[in-house]
Amino acid sequence: MSGSTGRPLGRRTFVLGSAAAAGTAALTGPLAATASAAGFGWSDDGSDYVVDTGAGLVFKVSKTNGDLTSLVYKGTQYQGYGGKNSHVESGLGTSTVTIAQSGSTILVSVAYGTLKHYYAARSGENNVYLWTNKADSSVTATRYIVRVKAGLFLNDEPDSYTYAPTVIESADVFEKSDGQTRAKHYSRLRVTDYDYIGWTTGGVGLWIVRSNHEKASGGPFYRSLLRHQSADGGGLYEILYYGENQTEAERYGLQGPYVIAFTDGGAPSSSLYPGTLTTPWADSLGISGYVAAGGRGRVAGVGISGRDTAYPYTVGLANSAAQYWGPARSSDGYFSIAGVLPGTYTLTVFKGELAVYTGSVSVSAGSTTTLNTLAIPSSNDPSNASAIWRINNWDGTPGGFKNADLMTYMHPSDVRAASWTGNVVVGSGTETSAFPCYLWKDVNSGIVVYFRLTAAQAAAARTLRIGVTTAYANGRPQVVVNDTWTSAVPSPPTQPSTRSLTVGSYRGNNHTFTYSVPASAWLTDTSAYNTLKIYVASGSGTTSYLSAGTAIDAIDLLA
Repeated sequence: MSGSTGRPLGRRTFVLGSAAAAGTAALTGPLAATASAAGFGWSDDGSDYVVDTGAGLVFKVSKTNGDLTSLVYKGTQYQGYGGKNSHVESGLGTSTVTIAQSGSTILVSVAYGTLKHYYAARSGENNVYLWTNKADSSVTATRYIVRVKAGLFLNDEPDSYTYAPTVIESADVFEKSDGQTRAKHYSRLRVTDYDYIGWTTGGVGLWIVRSNHEKASGGPFYRSLLRHQSADGGGLYEILYYGENQTEAERYGLQGPYVIAFTDGGAPSSSLYPGTLTTPWADSLGISGYVAAGGRGRVAGVGISGRDTAYPYTVGLANSAAQYWGPARSSDGYFSIAGVLPGTYTLTVFKGELAVYTGSVSVSAGSTTTLNTLAIPSSNDPSNASAIWRINNWDGTPGGFKNADLMTYMHPSDVRAASWTGNVVVGSGTETSAFPCYLWKDVNSGIVVYFRLTAAQAAAARTLRIGVTTAYANGRPQVVVNDTWTSAVPSPPTQPSTRSLTVGSYRGNNHTFTYSVPASAWLTDTSAYNTLKIYVASGSGTTSYLSAGTAIDAIDLLA
């Protein structure tokens, strides 16, 4: 994606970053390969450890609780708003905090019960390297938030609510006077889409460069909070487990490094990106749970056959302890995933975001596991099934449906969204773009799809399929054909229990509902339109956009 989206407010802009963006951005603040900058060192002011990188960045860490209490770059204080510091979760409480210097590295270690957190500085770099080792659930979530003073970086973008005075949902979704919506949830981005997050004034950039998320949950397509702006100030996040719209259990262990990086306005150096960053200087620092590069392995695949080349493919590795992923090459499906902890993993191939292949692979330290060509069985891709008609194609996302391109960065009530109601005619050429990406019990349940059948098609029972990507409050589709045949209410599949459709995420657990429609349900007049009414069934949810709902992947009637 591009390095900048949206319109600047005055001369200040924000950037959501990717490796592609950095290819054209002015890169500043790279890793210093050598040695001591003037002023590098640390001191104790009584309440905080004060670390000077010798390159314009001075930060303080509380000796009491491990909070980052000061973040001064070139004489300007960036840290803090509302009397709050930067810290793990909402602050750890009384902790054991120590500091040590090893050559050109200073490490601050924070121990809070079973949780350990680390800050590292390197001589001559305007970066703070962070690791968090969460051993169990004694701390609620795994999050680090950098709190930034108000007025230093301004924006009026989807993840800002500075200019949105009206609360429309759960005290964290807001509406502006022009009908546009704002919320800290509306980042647009999946984890796989970005390497860094932050802001720039043009003269100063402040960023968090994410970690590889090996101890996070949710896989490559998970969305979570990345940053926010409000009247109080801004926040930048590294979130590994948030408890919202999660599809996997929490993973424990050391995660990092992730990096707070200052630049002179450009993107952070690509040498800090996950998959690029190497930290041999940290190998001997005694960081709890740290595994050096030599203790990791790699998985490489010769290729993937049976792909639909119109779609990107991603290969994921996951077990209860770690997760990794990488893109498959568009020409042949070759993939390589490095830096993998030893163990046995479930390997999943995704077409778009739809799992179409699963297997198992074992990884050993210091070696590469090479896999022969993976063959996706034809039956694993529902798009390969012969259909009388199909609305959208199967890729595990609602992409292509009405409003689908908007829902990762605005509320469904946003003035920019097209009407959620309206019926659909198969064969019109607009059946996909006219069909809403989301259905709710209290908003557009009962949408009608019109279609014709030939005499031969109407003479037999048919299978109707509806694919969904997630659901809220157990919403699931029940169908009525020609007002004469009604399906049973299907059992709800396992889905996240928290909000999803209204906070920028359609990602849950892909599921296909199938309905066996008897021949007696079809019209025998081939010139007449059959009707398919799709209702949302559920006894849960509240009203409007928080009524039971579901996100649609594809709908088809099999031949």
